[in-house]
Amino acid sequence: MTESVRPADPTNGTHDHDGSLAPKPKPKPQPKPTMLEQMGGTTGLVYTALPIVAFVLANASFGLTPAICTSVGVGLAITVLRMVRKEPLQPALSGLFGVAVASFVAWKTGSANGFFLLGIWASLFLAVIFLLSVLVRRPLAGIVWGALNGTGTAWLRDKPSTRYYDIATLAFTAVFTVRFVVQQWLYEQDATGWLAFAKIAMGYPLLALAFLVVLWAARRSGRRLRALNGPQHTSGA
Repeated sequence: MTESVRPADPTNGTHDHDGSLAPKPKPKPQPKPTMLEQMGGTTGLVYTALPIVAFVLANASFGLTPAICTSVGVGLAITVLRMVRKEPLQPALSGLFGVAVASFVAWKTGSANGFFLLGIWASLFLAVIFLLSVLVRRPLAGIVWGALNGTGTAWLRDKPSTRYYDIATLAFTAVFTVRFVVQQWLYEQDATGWLAFAKIAMGYPLLALAFLVVLWAARRSGRRLRALNGPQHTSGA
């Protein structure tokens, strides 16, 4: 009488050639989306610029009120298009909200330059916040990076790591300061077209440069923490 062979449980693994049960291979971790991918890729960058360009062109041709309607209409069309194409909606919705608020400010001020006013003062506010975080020894670039990657703030206990994130935070401070200075000067000069150009050119491109400094800081800090405390304490590099 031959002994019956029990079927292998497919949930526990697979059999090797010699009949032994091999462990089930673990799925490869999915790579985290890059900053550009989180913003909707290169298409997302184009979508961000379209309402601004539409506002400037409509204002030059038809006046302020049609420009406001055109920019909001373009923002709505982009949102609907992304819904139809099943693309990430968060960048489109945040962009639509920004266009709506900017259009409201332009309507209230009665000036096309008012479309850019909120962004100008937001840059000053962010520059002050990032600078203050360095002064109180809580560099915001590191705190945000740790929150996004789930790695916490272990780097705060290491002075060189804190200095790395100080540099990254100051990079963002510089970006927002330059934005404010240039765009405020253009606002005072009533240069609506150049304001639009500056808003686009000094938007994501400058943020991407500052983000590279954050990556540099994270990698330097990560190597230090791994050397000091072992692989269980990293900075997300």
